[in-house]
Amino acid sequence: MLSSAIGASAAWAQEELVISTWGGSFRDLIEENIGKEFTRQTGVPVKYITGGTIDRLNKAKLASRPESDITFTTSHIGWLYIDGGLFEKLDTSRIPNYSHLVDAARISDYHIGSWAYVYSIGYRPDIVPPSVKFESWNDLWNPALKGRIAAPDFDPSHLIAVAALLSGGDAATWEKGQDKLKALKPNFKAFYTNDANGQQLIATGETPVQVLLSMNAYHMAGQGVNIKVAMPREGAVLGVDTMGIMKGSTRTELAYKFMDIALSPEVQSKIVAYKKASPVVDNATVSPEDASLPGVFTTKEQWDTQAIVIDHKLRAEKTADWRKWFTENIMN
Repeated sequence: MLSSAIGASAAWAQEELVISTWGGSFRDLIEENIGKEFTRQTGVPVKYITGGTIDRLNKAKLASRPESDITFTTSHIGWLYIDGGLFEKLDTSRIPNYSHLVDAARISDYHIGSWAYVYSIGYRPDIVPPSVKFESWNDLWNPALKGRIAAPDFDPSHLIAVAALLSGGDAATWEKGQDKLKALKPNFKAFYTNDANGQQLIATGETPVQVLLSMNAYHMAGQGVNIKVAMPREGAVLGVDTMGIMKGSTRTELAYKFMDIALSPEVQSKIVAYKKASPVVDNATVSPEDASLPGVFTTKEQWDTQAIVIDHKLRAEKTADWRKWFTENIMN
């Protein structure tokens, strides 16, 4: 085995694996927990190309050949890569750890989950009136929260789906929730443009209640912000960040190796500890403290009962329509 490993390292000596991902803390997440382990095992350096989710998609569509070997993107935007013929169909036999992938992370034949999280209600218990509880998503409509809530302006799908659910529908019948969402307008104070903007709004107390990414809330808590994440009885909206191999990559052997390392129980355990994400394999080790956090799923029951899943392909098809409606009817 040693001789074959040495041979592989020698063969890859002139290579580098190129990863397309978000910048900032998400690039760091990949580098610290996956990239370094990949380089340790293969001797191959990892290069990162960073940018926004849609910017990277548009750039990939225009490129005559792929700029990266692996692309990290959200589960629904991954479908736009597939529709554009940009992802290679995966041979999962080349990813041994795929056998431990949870069902919710088996997104398509072309892209699979790397970690998961939820969009839920985050709040400042030191600012929100004690009488306000977040046992249900319906609690966002509490008149005591007038002018106190923020939500992302770039992706209203979470609230679209929740309002539909509370109105007897789901994301596919999202129109059922339109009146419900319109009734929430008085409680909005702001719509944040990116994660950093959202974190600033809740850290300063300007919007002490937010629809936010659970990992961001736990990051702020680690920095001393008094913030809690609720798990409404209806569940929280699942988000899965995914990875796919770019069609035309000349380094597919290395790409499969990288993906397998990303799904190893050791690396998944590190990702949970590092970012308070949900592991996407069923054999990762999670500390009791992290396992107790709302939105960190470690059991099949949690995946089945606490995750509000918006069909990823439907979400890709509807996001533009949802954003247009939300901008015109809620934000304006």
